Order: sequence, then structure tokens, then C-alpha cells
Amino acid sequence: MLRFFALLLLIWPAHMGAQTRAPENQLEMQLSFAPVVRAATPAVVNIYAKRVVNVRSSPFKGDPFFDRMFRDFGAPQQRVENSLGSGVILSSDGIVVSNYHVVGQATDIRVVLTDRREFSARLLLADEESDLAILQVEADEALPALELRDSDSVEVGELVLAIGNPFGVGQTVSSGIVSGLARSGVAMGNARGYFIQTDAPINPGNSGGALVDMAGRLIGINTWILSRSGGSNGIGFAIPSALVDEFVTQARAGNDRFIRPWAGLNGQPVTADMAESLGLDRPGGIVISQVHPQSPFQDVGVEPGDVIAMVDGQPVNTPAEMIFRMSVAGMGDQARVSVLRNGKARDATVSLMPAPDKPARAEVETGKRSAIPGMRLSNINPAVVAEFGLPLNAVGVLVVDPGRLGARAGLRAGDVLRGINDEPASDTATATALLERKARWLSLDVQRGAKRSVLRFRL
Repeated sequence: MLRFFALLLLIWPAHMGAQTRAPENQLEMQLSFAPVVRAATPAVVNIYAKRVVNVRSSPFKGDPFFDRMFRDFGAPQQRVENSLGSGVILSSDGIVVSNYHVVGQATDIRVVLTDRREFSARLLLADEESDLAILQVEADEALPALELRDSDSVEVGELVLAIGNPFGVGQTVSSGIVSGLARSGVAMGNARGYFIQTDAPINPGNSGGALVDMAGRLIGINTWILSRSGGSNGIGFAIPSALVDEFVTQARAGNDRFIRPWAGLNGQPVTADMAESLGLDRPGGIVISQVHPQSPFQDVGVEPGDVIAMVDGQPVNTPAEMIFRMSVAGMGDQARVSVLRNGKARDATVSLMPAPDKPARAEVETGKRSAIPGMRLSNINPAVVAEFGLPLNAVGVLVVDPGRLGARAGLRAGDVLRGINDEPASDTATATALLERKARWLSLDVQRGAKRSVLRFRL
């Protein structure tokens, strides 16, 4: 037994030395993330935002029937909401990027640097769908800024640091790796798109903060986490720097909202079951189910049943990935797409333009003689389809604002009136005339998303 323990003592140091060891020299003892943190943190800021919202106090709140019926009950009261988050300075002249859910619709924005300097900021561009916002800091001096790295060069397994202000405790740095790329099948709130996944701990307040590489370059903007408890479970998501760069470009061009290239397509990911019937040796790409007549893809001969496999040399496997690739290419430019038909590939060049705003919207507000006065209606065109997220084949007129009586009748902004009293509502002029006709009953054929219903009222 004594011989066994003696042998164990001889083996133990050699065995452990293969897994871990103490620093052997002064240089190894000084290894740390401190140089990266020192370079990056001055450009990561804390953001304090305020906004005024109108709220109604209803005694029926929470009741599934009366709450809807009396949604406009009571006089609106103003309330100030405060939000806390992070942001990243991208240029010495004070361009800052943050999340929409931090600063969107804010009336007062304060930006605080790590050296405790404080500046006011104004919102240049905000986009709820991407959860990004661009600010301009009102400063008369040059500010520290982070360099953008092309997020397409990022690889899974790279070391990264997440920098932000979690829970308002002050600037905090956490480390991890890039856990995944091209995360487009996930969404949080209104944020949709394409994300970098990391296990670097991200907590509330980190939103809008920086995800940086080991050279201190920005690769993403931290936006949200996947968690059941509200705390970090090691699954965080960042918006890639390539999209941030395009946001800055549009903000500097004077846009107050982000304009995406319009695809005018409907499609779905190619599954293993679909691949063989489409002439593919493996699943991948997007199979097209519908093409709008005014789509730029229609101009290059894309048809239902075709598969879009790549955009600008990058594979796309979901519609969100395709829109991301088109967005980062830039408005007014062109994208090279790879199209598969019956297993044969061809390349096409697609123009990247906004959705056409034709025919004219011809927006009107219904008058006093209307069955539903005070309702704003618009014709439907590709720009309206994109703006309100309507089906590509939507026909009728759009309810831009139902008005007080329309809301009580159950209509919402974004509904489509397909017909009125069993007659098609082809445009706003026709719809207005049908609503002013004398009748004992009013019947509305309403489409909301993919669902259709008929509302009937006695007049």
C-alpha cells in the first residue's frame, strides 16, 4: 500500500501538468484582457432615456370582453418612462449606436462616458424591426470611437468581450466566445433578423453595448438574451456590425428610418424532404412560393419553385438571412444571387431598391356621412405592403387609422378592407362611396394578417 501511494505521488504532477500549470515567467503572469478592455471601454457609453407615454386608466382592464369594448374609456394621462442601456461611439464626431428598445421614441437622451463626461444626444434614425438606433451626441470635442470589423469575417470559437452597463451597476466587462453565426430563426419582441450568438454573459442594461474581438474592434451590438429567469444563461445575441455600418450610412445620408431593399418574394427554407424533389443533393436555400409582379426578382426571371441559394457569395437558408444580405449590400446597389431551377444553377444581378410607392396611396379620411366617420384609408401598393407587413397578394384598402368609432367596431390599424356590403373595396374612392351609402346593415370583409372575418353592424 505504501508503494502504491509513493507511485501515485510520482505520477500526479506529470498528469496534472498536461491539463493546467502555474505561470512560469513574468510575461505569462501578466496575460489578461486588460489591454483590450483599456482600448475599447472609453467608446462604450451608458445611456439614460426618457419618454412620455399616454395611458388610460380603465376599471375594465384585464377583462377579456369589456376591456376591448371600452379600450378608449377615460381621459388619457401622461406618464414618464425611463430606460437604461448602453451604446457604442462609432466616430469621433459623436455618432452612437444603441438598441431601439433603449432609445426609440425617447424625448430626452443623456449619454455618459466612462470618464463621467455627460452629453445630450438626439435620435437620427431608429428601426424597431432590427432593434437598432443611431444617435448624434451634441459635443464640441472629439470622442473616443470603436473601429468596426466586418462581421462576415467572424468565426465560431473566437474569444469576445461583452461591454455594457448591466442592471445599472456601472460599466462591466464579461468574456466568452462566439457560439454561433447566422442565427436567423430566433426573435425577441419586434426584433427580427440575423444574429451573432455568444456565451459572454449579457444581462439587462447590456442592451446596446459592444461585442468586441481581441483587437478591440466592434463585431456586434448586444441586443437580447434567451432566458427563462431573466438572467444570463449563456445564450446571448448581438446584431452584426455589417448591418450597423449600413445604419450609419443611411443616418449620415439624412434618413430618419431604415430603408431595406424590397425583395417582393415569399418563400421558406428548403428542408430535407423538399431537397430531392427540387433536384438538390442536400437541403439549403429558400424555395420561392410567390413573386410580386413588381419585384426586382421578377425582372431577372425568378419564378415560384426556384431556389435562391446565395446572395453575394454568402449562403442564405432563411428569408431573414436573404434580407440581411440584401440590406448590408446597400440601397441603390446590386446583389448577385444564385438561383437553382431543377438542380441547375445560374447567377443573376438584382437591383436593390425600396418598395415602389405606386400606384398612389390616395389616402382619405371618411367624413360625417360615412357609416364609420374619422377612419383613414389608403390604397395598397408594394410600399404599403412592406410598411405594414401585409401579404403580397393583399387586395382592397388599408385601414391606416380606424378612428374612435372604427376601433370600437373592432378594426385596427393594418387591417385590410376587402369588401363592404358584399361589394369589393378596390380603392379608397370606392370604399368611401360604399361607406356613405344608405343601408340598414353594414357588412365589412376584413383581412388581418392571414385571417379573414366578416363584421356586421345594424345602422
